[in-house]
Amino acid sequence: MAGSEAAGGPAPACVLGIDLGTTSVKAALLMGAEQGQVVAESCSRETQAHTSSLEAGPQGMEQNVRRIVRALNECLAALPQQQLQRVSHIGISGQMHGIVFWKRDKGCKWTECGTGPTFEPEEVSHLITWQDGRCSPTFLSSLPLPQSHISLATGFGCATVYWYLKKSPGFLKSYDAAGTIHDYVVAMLCGLKKPLMSIQNAASWGYFNSRSKSWNTDILKKSGFPVHLLPEVGDPGSIAGRTICAWHGIPKGAKVGIALGDFQCSVYSCLTERTDAVLNISTSAQLTVSMPSGFQPPETPDPSSAVTYFPYFNDDYLAVAASLNGGNVLATFVDMVARWTEELGLQVQEPAIYTKIIEAALAQNDSKLSVHPTIFGERHIPEQLASVTNIAVSDLSLGHVTRALCRGIVENLCSMLPVQHLMEMGVRRILGSGSALARNEVPAEMEYGMSNNCCKKQWSAAGKKEITSSQEMQVKEAEEGGITTQKMAESSRSVYIRAQ
Repeated sequence: MAGSEAAGGPAPACVLGIDLGTTSVKAALLMGAEQGQVVAESCSRETQAHTSSLEAGPQGMEQNVRRIVRALNECLAALPQQQLQRVSHIGISGQMHGIVFWKRDKGCKWTECGTGPTFEPEEVSHLITWQDGRCSPTFLSSLPLPQSHISLATGFGCATVYWYLKKSPGFLKSYDAAGTIHDYVVAMLCGLKKPLMSIQNAASWGYFNSRSKSWNTDILKKSGFPVHLLPEVGDPGSIAGRTICAWHGIPKGAKVGIALGDFQCSVYSCLTERTDAVLNISTSAQLTVSMPSGFQPPETPDPSSAVTYFPYFNDDYLAVAASLNGGNVLATFVDMVARWTEELGLQVQEPAIYTKIIEAALAQNDSKLSVHPTIFGERHIPEQLASVTNIAVSDLSLGHVTRALCRGIVENLCSMLPVQHLMEMGVRRILGSGSALARNEVPAEMEYGMSNNCCKKQWSAAGKKEITSSQEMQVKEAEEGGITTQKMAESSRSVYIRAQ
């Protein structure tokens, strides 16, 4: 690389990767090297975008799109201009299921900033996120039955459109386009009149047939659904378009990939073998296994099943136990502690609380306290809430409670996809990823399957060796025939753009 520049050759092109997450925006510049692409620069900014819902009240979970885009602009402004000017491709992933509405001709306005042209949202709604709870089980049961292998749930884009159609139809008349938040960004960068959505994101909205790669338009039309809001659909890895304007120094005409699901990208970043599974704990949590090539999901879902099959890349599928309860559970616990201290007349910042509770939990070897952490319910059992049992005087310290809470998050995933099932699927290693694991060593110390229930027997039957732990990496070795669990040092989502 240095040699080509010294010899007067052109500087190598860069790829810009962007992730629009539930709580933060991340950007990374990738450059080619002998060992493949490496991250040259990266940046992360919290969005602080959560806002109240006027229509849905406390059940609503919405985010201010302007704050999300502002965080995105701050990330790009912090990256080196010299490298941004060499960007040839942009890959974008983001939080799935959610929906944002906008007017096609007034989706954004381009303005000048210190690092060049950038866009700002104009006539755009709030983002109604995957955490939104306005669609009750009763409401969902009143909707037409989808022709899809994925059960419809609250927080899914099409379910949210139905809610507005029935509860606030005037709202929908203000907009003529919709997509996920990352579909919106791609549409603005490329000047798309009709949004383009990958099958990964389309499946996450509901009313999408993954086999035919098409929306259930006949079913939707019969019930008065505004099908003109549905985006066009394309394959993951395809090119959505080119930048219509220079953007923070990125040249006009840079190729932009179709927006991808953050879940699939988090798996892609570390899944290398068919015998691997990926345990991701970020805002939510997922345990994922790659299905054999050629696998097709059942035509209709089992509503009571905790395992769902999501489109991956190259027409493959992932089997996933997707929990609504991950890092957000710990964040809620920290918020509760902060509120309690404030009510007692004290002021402790949340980052300080995080540090203290993690230190306390790491110093506590075990806790008999049992925490079932499903404060956000689960899609397959939405009525199930959290509980705490086995409470003893000896287990009431901050360390005991935090360790039990972290263990509960892992045990909940284990109940959704037990170790025995993983072994039957040929899994021999679990790779850990996600921001909650990267920041917090406590759940990283938990052994998948080691609990006070049947999972313990399943893991013990595999045979367990001593655990070694370090800040960089933790490896738990199982005896032959068992499963190895490995925590990846970094939480990164791969940029996936098929060469075209």
